[in-house]
Amino acid sequence: MAEFDVIVIGGGPGGYVCAIHCAQLGLKTACVEGRETLGGTCLNVGCIPSKALLNATHLLHETHENFEKMGLMGAKVKVDWERMLRYKDDTVAGNTKGIEFLFKKNKVTWLKGWGSIPEPGKVKVGEEVHSAKNIVIATGSEASVLPGITVDEEVIITSTGALTLPKIPKSMVVIGAGVIGLEMGSVYARLGAEVTVVEYLDAITPGMDAEVAKTFQRILTKQGLKFVLGAAVQTVERRGKQAHVSWKLRKNDAAGEITADAVLVATGRKPYTAGLGLEALGVEMGPRGTVKTDSHFATNISGLYAIGDAVAGPMLAHKAEDEGMAVAEILAGKHGHVNYDVIPGVVYTTPEVASVGATEEQLKEQGRAYKIGKFPFMGNARAKAVFQTEGFVKLLADKETDRILGCHIIGPGAGDLIHEVCVAMEFGASAQDLALTCHAHPTYSEAVREAALACGLGAIHA
Repeated sequence: MAEFDVIVIGGGPGGYVCAIHCAQLGLKTACVEGRETLGGTCLNVGCIPSKALLNATHLLHETHENFEKMGLMGAKVKVDWERMLRYKDDTVAGNTKGIEFLFKKNKVTWLKGWGSIPEPGKVKVGEEVHSAKNIVIATGSEASVLPGITVDEEVIITSTGALTLPKIPKSMVVIGAGVIGLEMGSVYARLGAEVTVVEYLDAITPGMDAEVAKTFQRILTKQGLKFVLGAAVQTVERRGKQAHVSWKLRKNDAAGEITADAVLVATGRKPYTAGLGLEALGVEMGPRGTVKTDSHFATNISGLYAIGDAVAGPMLAHKAEDEGMAVAEILAGKHGHVNYDVIPGVVYTTPEVASVGATEEQLKEQGRAYKIGKFPFMGNARAKAVFQTEGFVKLLADKETDRILGCHIIGPGAGDLIHEVCVAMEFGASAQDLALTCHAHPTYSEAVREAALACGLGAIHA
């Protein structure tokens, strides 16, 4: 029986980051992971492979729509789907091998296999039981499927199956207009599939700033995606090599149906804690299958902690990483902390959508006095040069103090632009602080500065 200061169960973004940081802080650390590769869902069948396909199909779109405008002439680019999938797999392999190298570099022991907790302070992997002063649950999440739907990952698929389809479908139904559904729907729409998105709510991307969501839907519609909103899915049935989807509109019970080559079920995710033995241990659970923790990530069992998708909060890889870093600090006797008010969210479509902090709707609910600074990418020179002028930056600031309360961006590079606002918010900056900071020209970031200026006397280029 091996003895460790910390055993982390799960090798995803939260788990591997936690394990590495524990080791950096001088703790003897092991990480349990049953996959053949480290990185969890995100690196293996989530964030990274989907971004590879989004990149490839964005460039395909550019060749079809914008190359001739720039004087780039030649034969029309064709898609080699098998080769594109290999590119995706190579991208994944490079990242997962990188984590394995970091484990060796930091002397983190990889316990290969699936873990369970037979008793406090003990982790069982296969037939071996290991001892640890502290155990961190970082087991992530799995796709949440609507009742009555049978997923076969061939015709009726989750995001995992969407990354490995043997051929590009001519038609696809996406159930759920959240981030995963819209990203993968965007990939296949660019590849030529006829994509229909069916969403239970009356708007796409629940929780997103309403103005941004409305603009986002309009842009995606122009790109060829079709939307059926306010629709409750009734049945999803495989019929040979296709699937049939039926729904009823919530407002009037009007029925609708469609048959497609593939149906992507993208109705969210749920914590994956099966097989850990938490019930037998008496671990207190929270809503929707989450592990209940206190402000220091501790469960009600001494020495047992939980982070990432297994606990409450947004199911984001970077949120899990931050929690992994924080709990490592706590276990090393320091003061780990996560600022949940400054966790960005990004949709990696084209254009990208990014947000941090409060939405306008949330500020209204709170009865908070606020002001809005907006700037359209139509007024940004760099965006004009690359044919990405749709969208805007929307900055929300306290009406009296000018302190930044939130920011919502739809446009080129939004996922990177949002982070200067994150840093500003972390330091309690005002919109004027952002407006007075010199931004290089020509860059997309100037749109953020212009939005900050719009919170004051007004933007210069609008």
